[in-house]
Amino acid sequence: MKILDLKIRNFGKLEDRQIRLSEGINLVYGENESGKSTVHTFIRAMFFGLERARGRAAAYDTYSLYEPWENPGQYSGAVRFACGGRTFVLDRNFDRYSRKTELFCEDDGEELSVGDGDLQMLLGEFSEGVYCNTVSVGQLNARPGEALAVALRNYATNYYASGGGDLDLDAALLRLKERRKEIDRQIKEDFRKKQADRERVEQEASYIWREMHRLQTESDNLKERIAYRRAHQPQREEPENNRVIDELRPGKWRIHPLEILVFVIVVVLVFMFIQRPWNYLVAIVLALLCLIYTWNRLKVSKKQEKSEPEKLLEEITPEEEKIPLEKLYWELERSEEELGEKQVQYNNLREQLEEMDEMGEEFWEQERQREAVDLAMDKIDELSLKLQKQMEQKMNDLLSEMISELTGGKYTRLVIGDGLKMCLIRDGRRIPVEYLSRGTAEQVYLALRMVSARVFQEEELPVLLDDTFAYYDDVRLKNTLRWLGSNKNQVILFTCQNREEEALKALGVKYQKIKI
Repeated sequence: MKILDLKIRNFGKLEDRQIRLSEGINLVYGENESGKSTVHTFIRAMFFGLERARGRAAAYDTYSLYEPWENPGQYSGAVRFACGGRTFVLDRNFDRYSRKTELFCEDDGEELSVGDGDLQMLLGEFSEGVYCNTVSVGQLNARPGEALAVALRNYATNYYASGGGDLDLDAALLRLKERRKEIDRQIKEDFRKKQADRERVEQEASYIWREMHRLQTESDNLKERIAYRRAHQPQREEPENNRVIDELRPGKWRIHPLEILVFVIVVVLVFMFIQRPWNYLVAIVLALLCLIYTWNRLKVSKKQEKSEPEKLLEEITPEEEKIPLEKLYWELERSEEELGEKQVQYNNLREQLEEMDEMGEEFWEQERQREAVDLAMDKIDELSLKLQKQMEQKMNDLLSEMISELTGGKYTRLVIGDGLKMCLIRDGRRIPVEYLSRGTAEQVYLALRMVSARVFQEEELPVLLDDTFAYYDDVRLKNTLRWLGSNKNQVILFTCQNREEEALKALGVKYQKIKI
């Protein structure tokens, strides 16, 4: 791809400007604040659009920074470029109220649709993030960002796995993570519902148990009343006899003969072992104690015999005495039937609780799905790492060749590792980029950008460098310009100094100078 013409209607401080570009090196010269960075940003905005941020961020975003104060409706421009042997014109209006994008082929007049991805097809694998981290270098911003590492990893996996770069590894991993969260949410929701159902069943079982206890008590009381009525109903029908039971029952001892025998033996022993007259005194005291004991026993026994039947009799009210015995039998039968039904319900609820303690098939199916998602994520990471290593080896060879040329042979080996961590190898030593001088580090970053661009591009894109060589010495500047002139079809070099022009003249490299 080559950019042929830029038409800036109204963008930032530039208004009604037209810039014609050529192949090779285009030296865009201008003093500070003359608009060089504006042209750089304009090119990016034309190819990738310019969206306004939301909220407070909108006051400081790129859209607001370059929005013209006068005639904001003319916040627009056009770019004419050649790609694939054809010439295209891209026209954009960035104004928020009349936003519009048009793309057509100048050769045959065919209209293309940016919204349907026609422009992206022309740009190939270059998203805005890849563009800003490869061929487009901002002021003092040569070091590429983390987005380049992600894009390279995606491209490596997709290219080697499918023969192209149509898949998005990060998107696949993100989708799997979302699926994992969805499964976890479903398991949590099912557990919450199951816990709620368990609490409901436990409350119902507790209520049934209390009802069973009440019915059992009611049944026992009915049985006692029926037994009492059957035993005492004939006596209660005689008016002259109102007692439930005789005071004395034949055949029941109030004082046991053995107790009397023990008393007699004690008295005999007193007379045998105690001398007179004390034996008579002790015998009299023992006799009094025996009489008191006998009296209390007779009184307590009589009270005990009367307590149970009289208590039951006292609980039965006159209204209850009129209830027929058949009705008591019917109430007892009804109570026991209801008790049996409650017992069945209670047993069923207990079985439900036992089933709830067991993990159902649905839970195990969710567990299998979660394991499958985890396995897929692990396999993608494993494959990604393996294929990334293959691409890193290929890139290391290209980087080493380029860095050797840029540094005049001082460094001959440049390797990259995980997360684009780079090291130069010299005399058998690994030197991390962080330990290099700023100028050498800038060259390393430029080499990484250019090699990465070769990985993504189907058709070479122009290289845009905005005051990139501030830390380069004269020798390295010439080496870099020589490499750019020999290896790139189009370079747009923005500068406010004369060093680049003098170096190009010294090297004999053709260039076009454009003054802003």
